[in-house]
Amino acid sequence: MVGIDTNDDAGVFQLSDDLALVQTVDFFTPIVDNPYEYGQIAAANALSDAYAMGAKPITALNVVGFPTTQLPLNVLAEILRGGWEMAREAGVVILGGHSVKDPELKYGMAVTALVHPQQIVRNSTARSGDQLFLTKAIGTGVLTTALKRERLPDDLLLEVTASMKQLNRVAADVMLEHHVTAATDITGFGLIGHLHEMVKGSGVSAALNVASIPLLRGASDFAQQQMIPGGLRDNQRFYGPFVVGGDAVDKARFDLLFDPQTSGGLLFSIPPQHAADCLAALHKRGLSVAAHIGEIRPPSLETPPLLLL
Repeated sequence: MVGIDTNDDAGVFQLSDDLALVQTVDFFTPIVDNPYEYGQIAAANALSDAYAMGAKPITALNVVGFPTTQLPLNVLAEILRGGWEMAREAGVVILGGHSVKDPELKYGMAVTALVHPQQIVRNSTARSGDQLFLTKAIGTGVLTTALKRERLPDDLLLEVTASMKQLNRVAADVMLEHHVTAATDITGFGLIGHLHEMVKGSGVSAALNVASIPLLRGASDFAQQQMIPGGLRDNQRFYGPFVVGGDAVDKARFDLLFDPQTSGGLLFSIPPQHAADCLAALHKRGLSVAAHIGEIRPPSLETPPLLLL
């Protein structure tokens, strides 16, 4: 039912009239120094793709690359414990997995989820007039780059880690309750990259109110100090031509729109009549930084499809 055509977050295969299988896999190298928290973040990130599809994750398989001659096995044990704890919080059973010897440490999960075929949430079904919501602040790429350069204070490390560990389960529940029309999660292509996939697949354009987009504390300051991950510049080169209005935006904030996120929030669209109730529900359910950040507009032939206001 869903394949690779629209760069959606997971594949979907129909099993019966009332049941479809959702499958996805994601893994990456360490984003923080603590192995337990790395495992938590990697698991939350992998599960996020299922939530973005409106699906309920049920099982997972661990995917591991581990440098056995460079790190002790207790490091691997802590990573797997972190992943297990996050899976347990999500109500997901880890059935097993596979590991290989690898000079570079990697960890993640292959996730299986279930959804009714008529309730799949795609990234390619946004409609003109829909309102756009983002459920987590952006800036993880810049802040973790500062961490790698030993410039990130402990309090900011705690905040960015907490954001990356947060499951998107509640955000998914709220969007489903408010008639979501399209959704994706914000990861490596950044906010602009994933929004571009949404509008391209849907045949529409979008306008973003840049001032309303939540930023992680310290992200703007570190962007000004050029704590810029390589992926951010790659995203700018590829997706920049699809954006108009960037000249009027503060440079650091503009850069952060392209910041590659790890375990970012959900970006979703809903009909305008449900916008106020949706934002109130997100905040009531504990997602205090969730924000109404823009709207979907008709397709435009004269300008790029993403307008910054």
